[in-house]
Amino acid sequence: MAASLTVVVLAAGLGTRMKSRKAKVLHRAGGRALIEQVLSAAARLTPADRIFAVVGHQSAVVRDLLAPAGIGFIEQAEQKGTGHALMVGRSVLEKLGGWLLVLYGDCPLITADTLNRLVAQQTASPAAATVITTRLDDPTGYGRVIKDDRGRVRAIVEQKAATPEQQAVREINSGIYCFRSDLLWKHIGEIVPENPAREYYLTDIVAIFNHHGHAVEAMLIDDPSEVLGINNRVELAEVDRIFRERAVRRLMLEGVTIEKPETVTIDPQVRIGADTVVEPFAQILGNTEIGEDCRIGACSVVSDSRLGNRVEVGAFTLIGSSHVENDARIGPYARLRFDNQVESGAHIGNFVELKKTRIRKGAKAMHLAYLGDSDIGEEVNVGAGTITCNFDGVKKHRTQIGNGAFVGSNSTLVAPVQIGAGSYVAAGSVITDAVPPDGLGVGRARQVNKEGWARKRRERQASASAE
Repeated sequence: MAASLTVVVLAAGLGTRMKSRKAKVLHRAGGRALIEQVLSAAARLTPADRIFAVVGHQSAVVRDLLAPAGIGFIEQAEQKGTGHALMVGRSVLEKLGGWLLVLYGDCPLITADTLNRLVAQQTASPAAATVITTRLDDPTGYGRVIKDDRGRVRAIVEQKAATPEQQAVREINSGIYCFRSDLLWKHIGEIVPENPAREYYLTDIVAIFNHHGHAVEAMLIDDPSEVLGINNRVELAEVDRIFRERAVRRLMLEGVTIEKPETVTIDPQVRIGADTVVEPFAQILGNTEIGEDCRIGACSVVSDSRLGNRVEVGAFTLIGSSHVENDARIGPYARLRFDNQVESGAHIGNFVELKKTRIRKGAKAMHLAYLGDSDIGEEVNVGAGTITCNFDGVKKHRTQIGNGAFVGSNSTLVAPVQIGAGSYVAAGSVITDAVPPDGLGVGRARQVNKEGWARKRRERQASASAE
Protein backbone atom coordinates (compact mmCIF):
# COMPACT_ATOMS: atom_id res chain seq x y z
CA MET A 1 0.00 0.00 0.00
CA ALA A 2 1.36 3.39 -0.97
CA ALA A 3 1.94 5.69 1.97
CA SER A 4 0.22 8.61 0.21
CA LEU A 5 -2.39 6.99 -1.99
CA THR A 6 -5.67 8.72 -2.77
CA VAL A 7 -8.56 6.77 -4.31
CA VAL A 8 -11.28 8.41 -6.37
CA VAL A 9 -14.39 6.41 -7.32
CA LEU A 10 -16.35 7.86 -10.22
CA ALA A 11 -20.02 7.38 -9.41
CA ALA A 12 -21.95 10.36 -10.78
CA GLY A 13 -23.73 8.82 -13.76
CA LEU A 14 -27.33 7.67 -13.98
CA GLY A 15 -26.78 4.71 -16.27
CA THR A 16 -29.58 5.14 -18.79
CA ARG A 17 -29.18 1.65 -20.22
CA MET A 18 -30.20 0.21 -16.87
CA LYS A 19 -33.72 1.49 -17.66
CA SER A 20 -34.08 2.53 -14.05
CA ARG A 21 -34.96 5.59 -12.01
CA LYS A 22 -32.20 4.55 -9.62
CA ALA A 23 -28.58 5.59 -10.14
CA LYS A 24 -26.54 2.72 -11.55
CA VAL A 25 -24.12 2.50 -8.62
CA LEU A 26 -27.04 1.88 -6.23
CA HIS A 27 -28.03 -1.36 -7.94
CA ARG A 28 -26.92 -4.45 -6.08
CA ALA A 29 -24.71 -7.40 -6.95
CA GLY A 30 -23.15 -9.85 -4.54
CA GLY A 31 -25.43 -8.64 -1.75
CA ARG A 32 -24.34 -4.99 -1.74
CA ALA A 33 -24.67 -1.88 -3.85
CA LEU A 34 -22.14 -1.78 -6.68
CA ILE A 35 -20.30 1.18 -5.21
CA GLU A 36 -20.12 -0.51 -1.81
CA GLN A 37 -18.28 -3.40 -3.43
CA VAL A 38 -15.78 -1.01 -5.01
CA LEU A 39 -15.23 0.85 -1.75
CA SER A 40 -14.70 -2.43 0.07
CA ALA A 41 -11.67 -3.07 -2.16
CA ALA A 42 -10.47 0.54 -1.89
CA ALA A 43 -10.64 0.45 1.91
CA ARG A 44 -7.94 -2.23 1.91
CA LEU A 45 -5.52 0.14 0.17
CA THR A 46 -5.74 3.45 1.98
CA PRO A 47 -7.52 5.13 4.93
CA ALA A 48 -11.10 6.33 4.50
CA ASP A 49 -10.07 9.99 4.67
CA ARG A 50 -8.14 9.49 1.42
CA ILE A 51 -11.06 7.90 -0.43
CA PHE A 52 -13.50 10.08 -2.39
CA ALA A 53 -16.63 9.33 -4.37
CA VAL A 54 -17.58 11.65 -7.23
CA VAL A 55 -21.37 11.84 -7.05
CA GLY A 56 -24.04 13.38 -9.25
CA HIS A 57 -27.32 11.59 -9.95
CA GLN A 58 -29.15 10.91 -6.68
CA SER A 59 -26.14 12.21 -4.83
CA ALA A 60 -28.05 12.54 -1.56
CA VAL A 61 -28.99 8.85 -1.62
CA VAL A 62 -25.44 7.80 -2.48
CA ARG A 63 -24.03 10.02 0.25
CA ASP A 64 -26.43 8.55 2.85
CA LEU A 65 -25.47 5.02 1.83
CA LEU A 66 -21.72 5.65 2.04
CA ALA A 67 -21.57 8.12 4.92
CA PRO A 68 -20.86 5.41 7.56
CA ALA A 69 -17.66 4.53 5.67
CA GLY A 70 -16.23 7.94 6.52
CA ILE A 71 -15.16 8.77 2.95
CA GLY A 72 -15.21 12.18 1.24
CA PHE A 73 -17.50 13.32 -1.57
CA ILE A 74 -17.04 15.45 -4.67
CA GLU A 75 -20.11 16.81 -6.44
CA GLN A 76 -20.23 16.59 -10.24
CA ALA A 77 -23.47 18.42 -10.83
CA GLU A 78 -23.13 18.27 -14.61
CA GLN A 79 -21.59 15.11 -16.02
CA LYS A 80 -19.14 15.98 -18.79
CA GLY A 81 -17.02 12.85 -18.86
CA THR A 82 -14.43 10.99 -16.81
CA GLY A 83 -11.80 13.70 -17.19
CA HIS A 84 -14.28 16.30 -16.04
CA ALA A 85 -15.07 14.19 -12.95
CA LEU A 86 -11.48 14.62 -11.80
CA MET A 87 -11.34 18.28 -12.81
CA VAL A 88 -14.25 19.18 -10.51
CA GLY A 89 -12.42 17.58 -7.59
CA ARG A 90 -9.08 19.21 -8.27
CA SER A 91 -9.25 21.70 -5.42
CA VAL A 92 -9.67 18.83 -2.94
CA LEU A 93 -7.47 16.18 -4.53
CA GLU A 94 -4.45 18.12 -5.77
CA LYS A 95 -3.23 19.16 -2.35
CA LEU A 96 -3.13 15.53 -1.14
CA GLY A 97 -0.19 14.71 -3.42
CA GLY A 98 1.29 11.26 -3.80
CA TRP A 99 -0.48 8.83 -6.12
CA LEU A 100 -4.06 8.90 -7.36
CA LEU A 101 -5.99 5.71 -8.11
CA VAL A 102 -9.11 6.10 -10.27
CA LEU A 103 -11.87 3.50 -9.94
CA TYR A 104 -15.45 3.23 -11.20
CA GLY A 105 -18.56 2.69 -9.15
CA ASP A 106 -20.00 0.29 -11.72
CA CYS A 107 -16.94 -2.04 -11.86
CA PRO A 108 -17.44 -3.96 -8.61
CA LEU A 109 -15.45 -7.13 -9.33
CA ILE A 110 -12.00 -5.56 -9.10
CA THR A 111 -10.11 -7.08 -6.17
CA ALA A 112 -7.91 -5.40 -3.61
CA ASP A 113 -5.08 -7.77 -4.54
CA THR A 114 -5.14 -6.58 -8.15
CA LEU A 115 -5.28 -2.94 -7.08
CA ASN A 116 -2.36 -3.44 -4.72
CA ARG A 117 -0.36 -4.86 -7.64
CA LEU A 118 -1.28 -1.83 -9.74
CA VAL A 119 -0.19 0.62 -7.05
CA ALA A 120 3.01 -1.31 -6.40
CA GLN A 121 3.91 -1.28 -10.10
CA GLN A 122 3.22 2.44 -10.42
CA THR A 123 5.05 3.52 -7.28
CA ALA A 124 8.12 1.53 -8.32
CA SER A 125 8.14 3.13 -11.77
CA PRO A 126 9.07 6.58 -13.09
CA ALA A 127 6.01 6.42 -15.40
CA ALA A 128 3.35 9.10 -15.17
CA ALA A 129 0.61 6.46 -14.94
CA THR A 130 -0.12 2.76 -15.05
CA VAL A 131 -3.39 1.42 -16.46
CA ILE A 132 -4.94 -2.01 -15.97
CA THR A 133 -5.50 -3.81 -19.26
CA THR A 134 -6.78 -7.24 -20.25
CA ARG A 135 -7.28 -9.26 -23.41
CA LEU A 136 -10.67 -10.24 -24.80
CA ASP A 137 -11.52 -12.74 -27.50
CA ASP A 138 -14.04 -10.19 -28.75
CA PRO A 139 -12.95 -6.64 -27.81
CA THR A 140 -15.79 -4.96 -29.73
CA GLY A 141 -16.92 -1.79 -28.00
CA TYR A 142 -13.84 -1.34 -25.84
CA GLY A 143 -11.02 1.16 -26.19
CA ARG A 144 -7.92 -0.51 -27.65
CA VAL A 145 -4.54 -0.19 -25.94
CA ILE A 146 -1.92 0.81 -28.53
CA LYS A 147 1.65 0.18 -27.42
CA ASP A 148 5.08 1.20 -28.69
CA ASP A 149 7.93 -1.20 -29.38
CA ARG A 150 8.98 -1.05 -25.71
CA GLY A 151 5.54 -2.20 -24.53
CA ARG A 152 4.50 1.16 -23.17
CA VAL A 153 1.06 2.61 -23.81
CA ARG A 154 1.17 5.09 -26.64
CA ALA A 155 -2.57 5.75 -26.92
CA ILE A 156 -6.01 4.44 -26.04
CA VAL A 157 -8.25 4.48 -29.10
CA GLU A 158 -11.99 4.11 -28.81
CA GLN A 159 -13.79 1.62 -31.05
CA LYS A 160 -15.39 4.25 -33.30
CA ALA A 161 -12.09 6.05 -33.93
CA ALA A 162 -9.96 2.92 -34.42
CA THR A 163 -8.48 1.93 -37.76
CA PRO A 164 -9.02 -1.66 -38.98
CA GLU A 165 -5.51 -2.48 -37.78
CA GLN A 166 -6.23 -1.02 -34.33
CA GLN A 167 -9.57 -2.82 -34.13
CA ALA A 168 -7.68 -6.11 -34.48
CA VAL A 169 -5.91 -5.41 -31.17
CA ARG A 170 -7.35 -7.59 -28.40
CA GLU A 171 -5.85 -5.74 -25.44
CA ILE A 172 -8.41 -3.34 -24.01
CA ASN A 173 -8.50 -0.45 -21.58
CA SER A 174 -10.13 -1.04 -18.18
CA GLY A 175 -10.22 2.67 -17.34
CA ILE A 176 -8.57 1.94 -13.98
CA TYR A 177 -5.44 4.08 -13.58
CA CYS A 178 -2.86 4.86 -10.96
CA PHE A 179 -1.33 8.30 -11.58
CA ARG A 180 1.56 10.33 -10.32
CA SER A 181 -0.72 13.06 -9.09
CA ASP A 182 1.73 15.91 -9.70
CA LEU A 183 1.90 15.09 -13.41
CA LEU A 184 -1.83 14.45 -13.66
CA TRP A 185 -2.71 17.87 -12.26
CA LYS A 186 -0.03 19.54 -14.34
CA HIS A 187 -1.51 18.27 -17.61
CA ILE A 188 -5.19 17.49 -16.97
CA GLY A 189 -6.18 20.93 -18.22
CA GLU A 190 -4.96 19.93 -21.68
CA ILE A 191 -7.85 17.49 -22.10
CA VAL A 192 -10.31 19.08 -24.51
CA PRO A 193 -13.82 17.93 -25.50
CA GLU A 194 -13.05 17.28 -29.16
CA ASN A 195 -15.54 14.46 -29.63
CA PRO A 196 -19.21 14.16 -30.65
CA ALA A 197 -20.36 14.00 -27.03
CA ARG A 198 -18.38 17.17 -26.16
CA GLU A 199 -17.03 15.44 -23.06
CA TYR A 200 -13.63 15.41 -21.36
CA TYR A 201 -12.29 11.86 -21.70
CA LEU A 202 -9.68 10.72 -19.21
CA THR A 203 -8.28 8.36 -21.84
CA ASP A 204 -6.90 11.42 -23.67
CA ILE A 205 -4.38 11.92 -20.87
CA VAL A 206 -2.34 9.00 -22.23
CA ALA A 207 -1.53 10.77 -25.49
CA ILE A 208 -0.94 14.02 -23.60
CA PHE A 209 1.59 12.35 -21.30
CA ASN A 210 3.34 10.80 -24.28
CA HIS A 211 3.49 14.19 -26.01
CA HIS A 212 5.33 15.61 -22.99
CA GLY A 213 7.71 12.65 -22.82
CA HIS A 214 6.10 10.91 -19.86
CA ALA A 215 5.64 7.16 -20.13
CA VAL A 216 2.40 5.30 -19.44
CA GLU A 217 2.68 1.64 -18.50
CA ALA A 218 0.15 -1.17 -18.71
CA MET A 219 -0.54 -3.89 -16.17
CA LEU A 220 -2.09 -6.81 -18.03
CA ILE A 221 -4.37 -9.03 -15.93
CA ASP A 222 -5.48 -12.54 -16.87
CA ASP A 223 -9.05 -12.42 -15.57
CA PRO A 224 -11.19 -10.04 -17.67
CA SER A 225 -14.12 -10.37 -15.27
CA GLU A 226 -12.32 -8.16 -12.74
CA VAL A 227 -12.76 -5.13 -14.98
CA LEU A 228 -16.25 -6.01 -16.15
CA GLY A 229 -18.41 -2.89 -16.13
CA ILE A 230 -22.18 -2.88 -15.80
CA ASN A 231 -24.41 -1.12 -18.31
CA ASN A 232 -27.65 -3.14 -18.19
CA ARG A 233 -29.56 -5.71 -16.15
CA VAL A 234 -28.06 -8.64 -18.06
CA GLU A 235 -24.55 -7.56 -17.11
CA LEU A 236 -25.72 -6.90 -13.55
CA ALA A 237 -26.94 -10.50 -13.27
CA GLU A 238 -23.66 -11.80 -14.68
CA VAL A 239 -21.63 -9.83 -12.13
CA ASP A 240 -23.86 -11.10 -9.35
CA ARG A 241 -23.27 -14.68 -10.54
CA ILE A 242 -19.51 -14.16 -10.48
CA PHE A 243 -19.64 -12.80 -6.93
CA ARG A 244 -21.60 -15.89 -5.82
CA GLU A 245 -19.23 -18.26 -7.57
CA ARG A 246 -16.26 -16.60 -5.89
CA ALA A 247 -17.87 -16.91 -2.47
CA VAL A 248 -18.86 -20.54 -2.93
CA ARG A 249 -15.44 -21.52 -4.23
CA ARG A 250 -13.67 -19.76 -1.35
CA LEU A 251 -15.83 -21.50 1.24
CA MET A 252 -15.44 -24.96 -0.28
CA LEU A 253 -11.66 -24.51 -0.29
CA GLU A 254 -11.91 -23.54 3.39
CA GLY A 255 -13.62 -26.82 4.25
CA VAL A 256 -17.35 -26.17 3.80
CA THR A 257 -19.47 -28.76 1.99
CA ILE A 258 -21.88 -27.11 -0.43
CA GLU A 259 -24.29 -29.46 -2.13
CA LYS A 260 -25.19 -28.45 -5.68
CA PRO A 261 -23.22 -25.20 -5.40
CA GLU A 262 -24.74 -23.83 -8.61
CA THR A 263 -28.08 -23.52 -6.77
CA VAL A 264 -26.79 -21.81 -3.61
CA THR A 265 -26.66 -18.03 -3.02
CA ILE A 266 -23.94 -16.85 -0.63
CA ASP A 267 -22.86 -13.23 -0.19
CA PRO A 268 -19.10 -12.52 -0.40
CA GLN A 269 -18.79 -11.31 3.20
CA VAL A 270 -20.32 -14.49 4.71
CA ARG A 271 -18.07 -16.59 6.95
CA ILE A 272 -18.69 -20.33 7.53
CA GLY A 273 -16.69 -22.79 9.64
CA ALA A 274 -15.18 -26.07 8.49
CA ASP A 275 -17.34 -29.20 8.07
CA THR A 276 -20.56 -27.24 7.86
CA VAL A 277 -22.92 -28.55 5.17
CA VAL A 278 -25.02 -26.21 3.04
CA GLU A 279 -27.86 -27.96 1.25
CA PRO A 280 -29.22 -27.05 -2.21
CA PHE A 281 -30.98 -23.72 -2.83
CA ALA A 282 -29.99 -22.26 0.53
CA GLN A 283 -29.34 -18.50 0.75
CA ILE A 284 -26.79 -17.16 3.23
CA LEU A 285 -26.76 -13.38 3.07
CA GLY A 286 -25.33 -10.21 4.53
CA ASN A 287 -22.86 -10.30 7.41
CA THR A 288 -23.73 -13.82 8.47
CA GLU A 289 -21.27 -15.95 10.45
CA ILE A 290 -21.83 -19.70 10.81
CA GLY A 291 -19.71 -21.97 12.98
CA GLU A 292 -18.33 -25.45 12.42
CA ASP A 293 -20.23 -28.73 11.92
CA CYS A 294 -23.53 -26.99 11.18
CA ARG A 295 -26.14 -28.00 8.64
CA ILE A 296 -28.11 -25.38 6.70
CA GLY A 297 -31.18 -27.05 5.22
CA ALA A 298 -32.39 -26.87 1.66
CA CYS A 299 -34.15 -23.65 0.64
CA SER A 300 -33.39 -21.94 3.94
CA VAL A 301 -32.50 -18.25 4.13
CA VAL A 302 -30.06 -16.98 6.78
CA SER A 303 -29.31 -13.25 6.74
CA ASP A 304 -27.21 -11.01 8.98
CA SER A 305 -27.12 -13.64 11.72
CA ARG A 306 -24.61 -15.50 13.88
CA LEU A 307 -24.84 -19.25 14.28
CA GLY A 308 -22.61 -21.18 16.66
CA ASN A 309 -21.16 -24.65 16.20
CA ARG A 310 -23.23 -27.77 15.48
CA VAL A 311 -26.38 -25.79 14.75
CA GLU A 312 -28.99 -27.55 12.63
CA VAL A 313 -31.24 -25.44 10.44
CA GLY A 314 -34.05 -27.42 8.86
CA ALA A 315 -35.29 -26.98 5.32
CA PHE A 316 -37.32 -23.88 4.39
CA THR A 317 -36.32 -22.00 7.53
CA LEU A 318 -35.88 -18.20 7.63
CA ILE A 319 -33.41 -16.64 10.08
CA GLY A 320 -32.91 -12.88 10.09
CA SER A 321 -30.72 -10.71 12.34
CA SER A 322 -30.59 -13.32 15.09
CA HIS A 323 -28.03 -15.16 17.22
CA VAL A 324 -28.24 -18.93 17.51
CA GLU A 325 -25.86 -20.57 19.95
CA ASN A 326 -24.12 -23.96 19.86
CA ASP A 327 -26.12 -27.18 19.39
CA ALA A 328 -29.44 -25.45 18.80
CA ARG A 329 -31.94 -26.86 16.30
CA ILE A 330 -34.13 -24.60 14.18
CA GLY A 331 -36.88 -25.71 11.81
CA PRO A 332 -37.87 -27.02 9.40
CA TYR A 333 -40.26 -24.28 8.31
CA ALA A 334 -39.38 -22.02 11.24
CA ARG A 335 -39.06 -18.25 11.08
CA LEU A 336 -36.80 -16.14 13.26
CA ARG A 337 -37.76 -12.65 12.12
CA PHE A 338 -35.23 -10.41 13.88
CA ASP A 339 -33.50 -9.65 17.18
CA ASN A 340 -33.75 -13.17 18.54
CA GLN A 341 -31.33 -15.11 20.70
CA VAL A 342 -31.60 -18.88 20.78
CA GLU A 343 -29.29 -20.30 23.44
CA SER A 344 -27.38 -23.57 23.33
CA GLY A 345 -29.38 -26.75 23.00
CA ALA A 346 -32.71 -25.01 22.43
CA HIS A 347 -35.12 -26.38 19.82
CA ILE A 348 -37.39 -24.31 17.60
CA GLY A 349 -39.60 -26.55 15.49
CA ASN A 350 -41.78 -26.40 12.42
CA PHE A 351 -43.99 -23.35 11.87
CA VAL A 352 -42.72 -21.58 14.97
CA GLU A 353 -42.12 -17.84 14.62
CA LEU A 354 -39.92 -15.74 16.89
CA LYS A 355 -39.54 -11.96 17.06
CA LYS A 356 -37.40 -10.12 19.62
CA THR A 357 -37.36 -13.23 21.75
CA ARG A 358 -34.75 -14.98 23.87
CA ILE A 359 -35.03 -18.74 24.12
CA ARG A 360 -32.76 -19.91 26.92
CA LYS A 361 -30.77 -23.13 27.21
CA GLY A 362 -32.62 -26.33 26.49
CA ALA A 363 -36.01 -24.69 25.95
CA LYS A 364 -38.33 -26.10 23.27
CA ALA A 365 -41.10 -24.75 21.08
CA MET A 366 -41.62 -27.55 18.59
CA HIS A 367 -44.84 -26.79 16.70
CA LEU A 368 -47.04 -23.98 15.44
CA ALA A 369 -46.27 -21.21 17.93
CA TYR A 370 -45.74 -17.45 17.84
CA LEU A 371 -43.39 -16.07 20.49
CA GLY A 372 -42.88 -12.32 20.17
CA ASP A 373 -41.21 -9.92 22.62
CA SER A 374 -40.59 -12.80 25.01
CA ASP A 375 -38.03 -14.19 27.41
CA ILE A 376 -38.36 -17.97 27.60
CA GLY A 377 -36.48 -19.59 30.50
CA GLU A 378 -34.24 -22.65 30.51
CA GLU A 379 -35.81 -26.05 29.84
CA VAL A 380 -39.23 -24.50 29.20
CA ASN A 381 -41.62 -26.50 27.02
CA VAL A 382 -43.97 -24.43 24.86
CA GLY A 383 -46.85 -26.48 23.50
CA ALA A 384 -48.20 -26.44 19.97
CA GLY A 385 -50.45 -23.52 19.07
CA THR A 386 -49.19 -21.24 21.84
CA ILE A 387 -49.04 -17.52 21.10
CA THR A 388 -47.88 -14.47 22.99
CA CYS A 389 -50.31 -11.59 22.50
CA ASN A 390 -47.69 -8.86 22.58
CA PHE A 391 -49.54 -5.97 20.90
CA ASP A 392 -52.46 -4.14 22.52
CA GLY A 393 -53.17 -1.96 19.50
CA VAL A 394 -50.91 0.83 20.71
CA LYS A 395 -47.64 -0.65 21.93
CA LYS A 396 -45.82 -3.93 22.42
CA HIS A 397 -45.47 -5.77 25.74
CA ARG A 398 -43.22 -8.57 26.94
CA THR A 399 -43.94 -12.07 28.14
CA GLN A 400 -41.61 -13.73 30.65
CA ILE A 401 -41.60 -17.47 31.27
CA GLY A 402 -39.46 -18.79 34.13
CA ASN A 403 -37.09 -21.74 34.04
CA GLY A 404 -38.64 -25.17 33.79
CA ALA A 405 -42.21 -23.98 33.15
CA PHE A 406 -44.60 -26.02 31.00
CA VAL A 407 -46.99 -24.18 28.70
CA GLY A 408 -49.76 -26.41 27.39
CA SER A 409 -50.94 -26.50 23.80
CA ASN A 410 -53.15 -23.73 22.42
CA SER A 411 -52.36 -21.37 25.27
CA THR A 412 -52.76 -17.63 24.75
CA LEU A 413 -50.43 -15.52 26.89
CA VAL A 414 -51.68 -11.93 27.00
CA ALA A 415 -48.74 -9.62 27.62
CA PRO A 416 -47.51 -8.11 29.79
CA VAL A 417 -47.54 -11.31 31.79
CA GLN A 418 -45.19 -13.53 33.80
CA ILE A 419 -45.25 -17.29 34.03
CA GLY A 420 -43.34 -18.40 37.13
CA ALA A 421 -40.50 -20.90 37.21
CA GLY A 422 -41.59 -24.53 37.43
CA SER A 423 -45.26 -23.65 36.85
CA TYR A 424 -47.82 -25.18 34.50
CA VAL A 425 -50.25 -23.49 32.13
CA ALA A 426 -53.17 -25.74 31.30
CA ALA A 427 -53.79 -26.44 27.61
CA GLY A 428 -56.24 -24.10 25.95
CA SER A 429 -55.87 -21.38 28.58
CA VAL A 430 -56.04 -17.64 28.08
CA ILE A 431 -53.60 -16.24 30.64
CA THR A 432 -53.97 -12.57 31.55
CA ASP A 433 -52.51 -12.61 35.07
CA ALA A 434 -49.20 -13.78 36.46
CA VAL A 435 -48.86 -17.48 37.25
CA PRO A 436 -46.85 -18.01 40.47
CA PRO A 437 -43.78 -20.26 40.54
CA ASP A 438 -44.72 -23.96 40.78
CA GLY A 439 -48.38 -23.05 40.34
CA LEU A 440 -51.01 -24.02 37.77
CA GLY A 441 -52.60 -21.41 35.58
CA VAL A 442 -55.99 -22.30 34.10
CA GLY A 443 -57.84 -19.73 32.03
CA ARG A 444 -60.72 -21.53 30.32
CA ALA A 445 -64.46 -22.15 30.87
CA ARG A 446 -65.42 -25.34 32.71
CA GLN A 447 -66.47 -28.14 30.37
CA VAL A 448 -70.20 -29.00 30.31
CA ASN A 449 -71.52 -32.22 28.72
CA LYS A 450 -75.19 -32.33 27.63
CA GLU A 451 -76.35 -35.92 27.32
CA GLY A 452 -78.25 -36.74 24.08
CA TRP A 453 -77.87 -33.25 22.64
CA ALA A 454 -76.48 -34.40 19.28
CA ARG A 455 -79.13 -37.12 18.81
CA LYS A 456 -81.95 -34.65 19.51
CA ARG A 457 -80.44 -32.18 17.05
CA ARG A 458 -80.37 -34.77 14.28
CA GLU A 459 -83.99 -35.68 14.99
CA ARG A 460 -85.09 -32.07 14.76
CA GLN A 461 -83.24 -31.67 11.44
CA ALA A 462 -84.84 -34.81 10.04
CA SER A 463 -88.31 -33.65 11.11
CA ALA A 464 -87.80 -30.25 9.48
CA SER A 465 -86.69 -31.91 6.22
CA ALA A 466 -89.77 -34.18 6.14
CA GLU A 467 -92.05 -31.17 6.32
